[in-house]
Formats: sequence, C-alpha cells, structure tokens
Amino acid sequence: MNASTRHEAPDVAARAAATRADPRWAAVVARDAAADGDFFYSVKTTGVYCRPSCAARTARPENVAFHASAADAERAGFRACKRCRPDQPPRTERQAALVAELCRLIERSDSPPALDALATHAGVSAFHLHRLFKSVTGLTPRAWAAARRAERLRDHLTQGAPVTDALHDAGYGSSSRLYEASGALLGMTPGRYRAGGADIDIRFALGQCSLGAILVAESPLGVVAISLGDDPEALARALQDRFPHARLIGGDAAFEQRVAQVVGFVDAPRIGLALPLDLRGTAFQQRVWQALRDIPAGHTLSYRELAARLGVPKAVRAVAGACAANTLAVAIPCHRVVRSDGALSGYRWGIKRKRALIEREGT
Repeated sequence: MNASTRHEAPDVAARAAATRADPRWAAVVARDAAADGDFFYSVKTTGVYCRPSCAARTARPENVAFHASAADAERAGFRACKRCRPDQPPRTERQAALVAELCRLIERSDSPPALDALATHAGVSAFHLHRLFKSVTGLTPRAWAAARRAERLRDHLTQGAPVTDALHDAGYGSSSRLYEASGALLGMTPGRYRAGGADIDIRFALGQCSLGAILVAESPLGVVAISLGDDPEALARALQDRFPHARLIGGDAAFEQRVAQVVGFVDAPRIGLALPLDLRGTAFQQRVWQALRDIPAGHTLSYRELAARLGVPKAVRAVAGACAANTLAVAIPCHRVVRSDGALSGYRWGIKRKRALIEREGT
C-alpha cells in the first residue's frame, strides 16, 4: 500500500462515520417519505441528488452529502435523480394537486364526468385514478360529484329557490329520482328542507364527562352534534338555535347509551369511536373532515401540512375554517391540528380541552 492509499483510507472512513452520525442518514436508509422536503442528499459517484424517500439502492455513506434545498444541490454540481424527481414537489403533493384539479373540473361540469374522461384528463388509467382519488378525498369521483351536486342543491333550497329551479340549477335531471333519494341526501324531502327542516326529529341527550358537560344529538341519518362545554343548558340552547324548526326529543335510556359511548371515547381515545355520522357541510369541508379522521390518535398536523396533504397548500385559512366549522367534537378530531410552531389555537370547545385530548392520545 503506497502513501496516498494509506492517506485515503482514513479519509474515507472519516467521511462515512460523519455521514452515519448525521440524523438525516437514518431517514435516507429508511427511505422516510416524511422527511421529503426537509433536506436532499447527493451521491458523489453518480453525480445525482435525491429526496430521502428515493427507492434507489442506498449509497455508500462516504459518498453522500446533504443539502438544505434542491437548488443547493444543483449549485454544487449535481443533477436531479430521474427516479424520485427531487426537483418536483413530493409525490403525495403532486397526487393531491392532481385530485384537486379534477375536483375543480367536476365542479365546473354540468353533469358528472365519466371516470374514463377524468382518467384521460389526468393521463393515468381509470383504475389508478379511482384508487388515487379515493385515497386523497375519501370518496370515489362519482361520490364526490354527487356530494358537490347535493351541496349546490342545499344552497339553492336554503336561499328559498323553488324546488324545481333548485333541482335544475344543481344539475339534477330527474326530480323523481331526487325525491326517492332525498331521505339519504337531505334527511327530508326537498320541500321540507326548504322550509327549514320543520317536523324533523332530532334526539339528544346531555351528560357529564371528564372535560365537562357533553351533548350528543342524532338525526335519522346519524349523529349531527357532539358538543362540549361548562353549561349543559347552553349546549341545549345552541342545538335549538342550530335546528330552530326541528322537533328536539330528549333521549331515552337507549339513546343515552350513545352518550356513554362518546364519554368513554373522550376518556380513552385509543379505543376508537365508530358512529353513524350526519355530516352537513360543503364538499370542501367534508374533504377536510375526512382528512382529519385519517390522522391517527397520538399524532398532530399543522394547518399548513393538512392543506398540503389535501393538494391546496395555499388554502391554509380555508382549511382552518373547515376545522372551525366542525360540530362533532372527537368524532371529527379537529383537535389534532395545531399551528406550525406547535402552539394550540382554533378549538371551538376551548384550548384547555384541546390540550387535554392531545395529551390523552399521546399516552
């Protein structure tokens, strides 16, 4: 072994040791997609740079360097990997952006586009699009289009439009089909919905939990409210204000079991809560609420991270507004969304309760 070789070996070993000691190396070895965007790494022997989740064979640590941004890696003379495409947004964000674009296309269409037409627009197979769309929104393209059309119908009826006009403007071609499905769609006939929900029965019950007073209310379609507070009477008044024309019925012994189920979940959130829900919100709000339900117990996201996951990274305020519009405490876990700095804010049932729920889920 000549002198230069003896000098090179310790240098290689030192570089490898330095890389292994860097916490970013563990993310590279694990191909951790959660680290995508936090940093990039380059490989001296190939001349390329990658994102942490790249599926390529793991490089030798002595050949790896880390970079804060793609621009930094390119300034250092490296080119983007063709496999993980680090010069583009992360795959999850690209997929979410594509689905958001398709949602806008559906909204602009007078009638729901066929799956094949959406797939052609997206440049992917119908099978792949169907699976991708559902993974991002929680709904199939057809179900999302139906929800958007129902949203337009509710808006027109709430504004007092004649039922026939509301049906036409919302894109329903057959009034008979709508009336057949109006129970599941509106919870009542279109005419009754237009009248403000008169004569609709909503059962409710009040109770106590470790976070104070709790109210649970249910329509024929499912639970419409889970409210927390200090004053049981105030919770009942708020329910009456929300459904001024409905018939509120105090829960019987059987329904109070529903309250007991919710109370048990509040005290031990990791047991899970499977309830039929009557979700009343816009298509966008329902997308946000579905994304909230996908956050595992014990985890949190920032409003910005949630917006990026939905493919609308600039709609942070809209996402926060959808969280604030949630009327189903714990069932739709909006308490799992925090500010970018980790601080707690924006919980309609109080910051102390939000902190308590997060702490319980973390244990």
